Amino acid sequence: MPDLADKARYERQVRLFGSDGQRRLKRATALVVGAGGLGSSVSVYLAVAGIGRLIIVDGDVVEESNLNRQILHWIKDIGRPKAVSAAETIRGLNPEVEVEAVADFADEENLTCLVAGADLVVDALDNFPSRYLLNRAALERGLPLFHGAISGFDGQATTIIPKKTPCLRCVFPRSPQKETSPAIGATCGIIGSIQTSEVIKYLTGKGELLSGRLLIWDGLRSRCDEIEIERNPRCIDCGGRREL
Repeated sequence: MPDLADKARYERQVRLFGSDGQRRLKRATALVVGAGGLGSSVSVYLAVAGIGRLIIVDGDVVEESNLNRQILHWIKDIGRPKAVSAAETIRGLNPEVEVEAVADFADEENLTCLVAGADLVVDALDNFPSRYLLNRAALERGLPLFHGAISGFDGQATTIIPKKTPCLRCVFPRSPQKETSPAIGATCGIIGSIQTSEVIKYLTGKGELLSGRLLIWDGLRSRCDEIEIERNPRCIDCGGRREL
């Protein structure tokens, strides 16, 4: 059972999924790749929910232009590695969470090692070449991948379960043209909160996941749409990994 401090902190969410659900959160390790706008929202809400361990990966440094949306970082953090700044903020929010800061960009070599120590993977990246590497690493390890992306007022999210759902490359077989997307903090908060809710549901066994579905958020109309997504049997990442 949670101790008295945990009981006070988590009392309102324990009503939703019980002490056993809280223990599942406490035992879990989440790999969050990206400490920008999405990674900020995801990391903050996983930490305050009581995730046991966070591995935060980002090779960038904090810039002033990040501060409109990347709530893990403050003015004092400008010039510091994002992963280090993120870990410091998380420890201040919930010192019971174990945080590992990886101040490096995600690549094929380090992702193979990082996913080996995680129970689930959160895609908080801003480019598809890196997302494809993360997708493949999660598939090879058999870990769920919680995808999110934003552009301006718009965003998207889906949950990928290896051997059961389409993978990221099934949904996006070719990388969109790289560009610096406009962004506001609120959109990062919306999509990051959806990703975090998916993680919590996955770990506690509550609700229905966004598996096999791509959620589309249109912020200018304040509407959500949903697209059913299908596995591509010729997918170069997951084509041979399907359980019938």
